[in-house]
Amino acid sequence: MKQDWRPGTMIYPLPAVMISSGSKPDEYNIMTAAWTGTICSDPVMCYVSIRQERHSYSVIKKNMEFVINLTNKDLAFATDWCGVRSGKNYNKFKEMNLTPGKAKFVQAPIIEESPLNIECKVKEIISLGSHDMFIAEVLNVKADEKYLNKETGKFDMEAAKLTAYEHGGYYELGHKIGKFGWSVEKKK
Repeated sequence: MKQDWRPGTMIYPLPAVMISSGSKPDEYNIMTAAWTGTICSDPVMCYVSIRQERHSYSVIKKNMEFVINLTNKDLAFATDWCGVRSGKNYNKFKEMNLTPGKAKFVQAPIIEESPLNIECKVKEIISLGSHDMFIAEVLNVKADEKYLNKETGKFDMEAAKLTAYEHGGYYELGHKIGKFGWSVEKKK
């Protein structure tokens, strides 16, 4: 038996990421987001949805760029802290002992401690209601070499121990249970 509930945001789990923004050190900021994801593979595009009252909203709208920094267990505390404190009142890089690094194509800083950084250039902003969606083209991805598979050179998601957000909680992702197409592979 199933119950009907009022409409709600129940698409979980979501990535728990830190969005870094700003074009110069005195403007650098970090916000935590879960409402982010891929929207196109050619050209590679993604989005992040942000409330207008968030400090990062105006920083990103002014500069039209941001970096999505994936998080892991080691960054879980900083991820939460950056989501409940405002950049109007805190230097989040300093407070959380995070290192702003140089991105290749955007002025927004990467978070050096993040296992993977995705440099984004905003193409369009869509007002949706409580949030505005920043649609962006991915210009570059930086991967921490310690999470690269030595044999394949691919980013090892399991080794990175990425985190997800689910209905008020942060979770470390578990073990790989399959791969794309494994359900239809020919048996040897």
